[in-house]
This record gives sequence, C-alpha cells and structure tokens, in this order.
Amino acid sequence: MNFNAYLKRINHQGQLAPTAETLRALQVAHLRTVPFENLSIHNSEPIVLDDDALFTKIIERRRGGFCYECNGLFAALLRALGFDVTMLSAEVANATGGFSEPFDHMALMVKLEQRWLADVGFGDSFLEPLLLDAEKEQVQGNHAYRVVSDGEYRVLSRREAGQWTPQYRFTLQPYGYEDYAEMCTYHQTSPQSHFTQNRICSRATEAGGRISLSDLRLIITSADGERTERTLRNESEYADVLREEFAIELGR
Repeated sequence: MNFNAYLKRINHQGQLAPTAETLRALQVAHLRTVPFENLSIHNSEPIVLDDDALFTKIIERRRGGFCYECNGLFAALLRALGFDVTMLSAEVANATGGFSEPFDHMALMVKLEQRWLADVGFGDSFLEPLLLDAEKEQVQGNHAYRVVSDGEYRVLSRREAGQWTPQYRFTLQPYGYEDYAEMCTYHQTSPQSHFTQNRICSRATEAGGRISLSDLRLIITSADGERTERTLRNESEYADVLREEFAIELGR
C-alpha cells in the first residue's frame, strides 16, 4: 500500500497516528474527494474486490466506487496506518420497513480505546465516524444519528423530521472480500439492482452539503438542506460535470 499516494489523493495532510481524531479526519477527507459512484457498471468495467485493483482504480485513475470498493480500500489504508479494522456485513433498510439481504452493504468497525462505525461508501450518510457502543444521539451538523442494539444486530438510524429512520443494520462478525463477491456480482448484473438502473456519482462538499449526478440530473444540496436541481442537456455536458466536479474522466 503506497499510503502516501492515497493520502495525496484525498488531500489529507494531518496526523497519521491511529487515533480517533485521525480516523475522523481521514473519513471526512475521503468523503469529500472520492465519489460514491457506479459508473463502472454502466461502462462494462468489471469491479474486482482486491486491494491492488481498487488502488489502481480509485487512487491512480482517480475514480470513486460503491461500498465494497470505497470501504474495502479505506480499510486497507487504515490497516496500513496501524488501525484495527473489521469489515462488516450490513443490510440496507427498505421502504416496507424491512432490510435487504446480508452483504448488501459493507461497513467498517474500527477498534481504538472505543469502537467506531466508519463508512465512506453509503452515499448521503454520516460524515464523521460514529461511536459504535454509545446508543445515544450523535449530532453532526444538521443531522443526528444513533446506533442501537436489536438482538444480534446494531441498527444505524438518522433523525429525519423528528423521527428516527433506519439506514442499515449490521452484525459485528468479521468478513473478507470473498464474502461480498456474490452480492457484488448481483449489483453489477441484476436488472433488479438499483445500481444497474441508473448512473450515480455523488460526494460531500467542503461547505457541508452534497453534489450529485443522477443520470442527467445535477443535484446540489447545501449544508442547511436547501436543494437545487437541473437537467443537463446531453452526454457532453455530463462529461464536463464529471470532470469539473468529480475529477473523473471516463476511459482514462
């Protein structure tokens, strides 16, 4: 792991000691520079769950990825810096009140003096790592999160309009890349996967908001939740926005 190249990619120039403050700074830097995106799926680029392949894509080619890619490589960086990291299987909440299949999402547990939930691959979610065992409200800007126990699971929720809305649930069982392979293939190939149905590219902004491309829709959300949206004229303008806002040039 050439972690110096990784740190340059995410514009991190701070401390590297394996502490909670370093973890926080690394996650924030990652979310602001490495997009959550599924463009490989729509450009016939196979996604390989391997540290070297992901390093080539995300660091050398300056791309992003979806959860298995972003969190997988982030775990490798953290380990290279001396952190104790565990890959977790998460099940994403759905509109019917249930959850998806195991391994639908990869999250990370980082053990320091306290245990932390880290995640750089879930799109619009918590910016800073969350205490895993606190079971209390954790406020980040205009959002609040909590992680509570539910039998064998921990459930991550975000407070929205005064109500707690589940985002995903997970166990603390450790896993490796091979355990996510089947679901990774599903999300690349199945017509039922939301990743095959439309293109997405999204990152957090320095100002505390978010900028996203959903097919030809450009969506900008401010830190206080104000949202603006416009439809791009064509694929040429789409490529321009990818390059200017996400530093992505497809085919490179």
